[in-house]
Amino acid sequence: MKLDILAIGAHPDDVELGCGATLAKEVANGKKVGIIDLTRGELGTRGTAETRDEEAKDAADILNVSVRENMRFADGFFVNDKTHQLALIAKIRKYQPEIVICNAIDDRHIDHGKGSKLASDACFLSGLLKIETVNETGESQRPWRPKHVYHFIQWKNIEPDLAVDVTGFIDVKMKSVMAYKTQFFDADSKEPETPISSKNFTDSVIYRARDLGRLIGVEYAEGFTVERYVGVDSLFDLI
Repeated sequence: MKLDILAIGAHPDDVELGCGATLAKEVANGKKVGIIDLTRGELGTRGTAETRDEEAKDAADILNVSVRENMRFADGFFVNDKTHQLALIAKIRKYQPEIVICNAIDDRHIDHGKGSKLASDACFLSGLLKIETVNETGESQRPWRPKHVYHFIQWKNIEPDLAVDVTGFIDVKMKSVMAYKTQFFDADSKEPETPISSKNFTDSVIYRARDLGRLIGVEYAEGFTVERYVGVDSLFDLI
């Protein structure tokens, strides 16, 4: 299955929080979108790996993505080495995305920065002819390098290089976020409090989108950083 966009997150819920509205909008526009989670979030204070699996499936259904896979790398302990790169290269070559969206380049959680660099490096290496990988049936894969790699914004208020108008899709995003029932604000939960379990945190997801929207003259927006300049054919492409 060839994808237009492949979103790669270190943990289930990273993609929903970072670019859920953008993905929902592109799906509505007819694009094929997929998600790869690097870990099952098994070190999370609240819930379990099994509840995260179910929540991730529910969130994928809400976003209506074409596919979601989990690499089952070790939460907190995966590294950006040859073994992990080759595993991710095989997935990039499998889905041949035009665009990859991945974790913030730097963030509070150490996995976010690691996941960002791992995904970016794998995208580059995936285009090299002499790196050999095989698919699930043992057939050799062809090289494939995505045309663009973008990084969403997470805990830290990183200044975006571009912002996408997601007006009309913020409700879908928040529904997909709140599919992670064990992770986010629930007044009746008996689980320990975490930095992301407060109402202030879930509210912040909305007010960040509202503030970015204000800055570009729309109601809501999601921000991204880029690895290389965004090129356009005409200044009017930016209108």
